[in-house]
Parts: sequence; structure tokens; C-alpha cells
Amino acid sequence: MNNNHISKNESIKKIITFLGITILLTSFFYFLIISFGLGTLLWGEIFLVRPFGLGLMWSPGIAALLTMKIYKRKGSELGWNWGRTRFQVLSYSIPLAYTLLTYTIVWITGLGGFYNIEFVNSIVASFGWGNLSPYLYILFYFLYIGIVGMVDYAAYALGEEIGWRGFLVPELFKITSYTKTSIITGIIWALWHYPAIIFSTYNGGTPFWYSLICFTVMIISSCFIYTWMRIKSNSLWTGVFLHASHNLFIQRIFTPLTSDTGNTEFIIDEFGAGLAIASIIVGFVFWKKRHELNKPT
Repeated sequence: MNNNHISKNESIKKIITFLGITILLTSFFYFLIISFGLGTLLWGEIFLVRPFGLGLMWSPGIAALLTMKIYKRKGSELGWNWGRTRFQVLSYSIPLAYTLLTYTIVWITGLGGFYNIEFVNSIVASFGWGNLSPYLYILFYFLYIGIVGMVDYAAYALGEEIGWRGFLVPELFKITSYTKTSIITGIIWALWHYPAIIFSTYNGGTPFWYSLICFTVMIISSCFIYTWMRIKSNSLWTGVFLHASHNLFIQRIFTPLTSDTGNTEFIIDEFGAGLAIASIIVGFVFWKKRHELNKPT
């Protein structure tokens, strides 16, 4: 048996161990969330259930750290180094670019309205700066959440990203291609979210099968971005910023700013066709750049 075969078997064992621990930890937190009826609250940022959400999102990260301990591997292999700053800036900017473009098209075409008066009124009440233009409030809110909100969102995303991009992507890339690594990671990541989509309010308000299809397409496509950035930068922080930026701009800014004009929920958010299509386009751009990576892809 040659060294390559031994190394491949070792990677497969580590991946199976990681997935097993992830399933156990994830199941525990999903059990708590679903059994106690917290699914309708968890995704609404209610303070009392935030620990359950944090535990859920950190399950892959804890699983990765335990797997590294079991196999006596160094934690540094997870990609803790910062890498080139330009990759981190890109990781923040890419989700902003495709979400901004998608929602702008939605607003211009009338598939969704700009802006949601109720949401903007809540911003005005929160800031309480007097009789300023609503557009100024929207701008201030955008800048504030886009900077300060990243701290909170990155803390949550880090838990997942230690697992998905810190551990899983590099291990898969040792034994298969960039394309297969992206697809496999995307399928696993999408399935990991399914209980939340089916059993909680973490969906677009459309039939759950539609939400599942759009979400799955978006997740698998976006993994071509995440995988490329992780391998090219050798840093898991690209995944953290991609993940946090994606969630932040969709959940806290663009979706709340959009008013319903009839069938808007079928287009916007992570469960609509708009971001699924945008992710396919951006994912394809990165797939075309696959030969820039360090091995045949």
C-alpha cells in the first residue's frame, strides 16, 4: 500500500469522524430548538434563544477541533493565519456586490418595493436623530450595521467556518478536485440547514420545497466561491467574512428594506430565485478560475 493510498484513507477517516460528531452535536441543538418550540423565535434574534443558535452554529467548529484532537493533528492546520488582506476585503465585498445587484434589480423591476416604510420607521425610532430624510437614515443604518454588525455575525459564522472551510474543504481537497470539493461541501452544508428550513421559520414563507430548492442551489453554487478563496488564501477567515457578510446584508439590510409587491418572497432572500441565480453566476466565475489553484481541479 503506497503513501498516497494511506493518506487518502486517513483523510476519509477524519472526514467521517468530523461528520459523525457534527451530526451528534447538531442533532442535540436542533432537538432543543424544535422540541421547545424555539424554531419560530431562533431566527428572529430573540436574546433568550441566542445561546441555542450559537451552539448550533458552533457544532461544526467544535466537531473539527475534536477531530483534530482525536487524530493528533495541529490546530494550525485549520487555516488560522490571516493571509493576504486583499482576500479578506474581497470576502467582505463579494456578498455585498451580488446582494446589492440582486436587490437593485428587484426594486427596479417592481418584483419588490423600495423601501419598506415600517422597517425604515423602526430605524428612525432607533436612531432618534430628528427630522432627517429617510434616505439618510437608511444610509447611516447601512454603514453602522455593515461595520459594527459584522462583529456579531462573524462570531456566529466562525463556528461553522472552522468546520466547513477550516477542516472539511482542505481535507476533501487532499483527495479530490476543486469542483468535487465544492459540490460535496455544498451538499453537506445545505443538508445541515434543512431541519431549520422545514421545522422553523427559517425559510422564505413560500412552500418549503421551493425554499429548499432555491436555498440548496444558492449554497452549492456559493461553495465554489468559498472553496476557491479558502484554498487560494490558505485562510479560514475568508470563509468567515464571506459567510458573515452574506448573512448580514441579506438578513439585516436588503430583505427588511424590501416591501412585498405580490410574489416578492419567491424572488428575494436566501430562499428565493434571485440570489440562487446570482450565486450560480458568481460561482461560475470562480469555477472558471479553478486552474489558478495549486493542483489539477
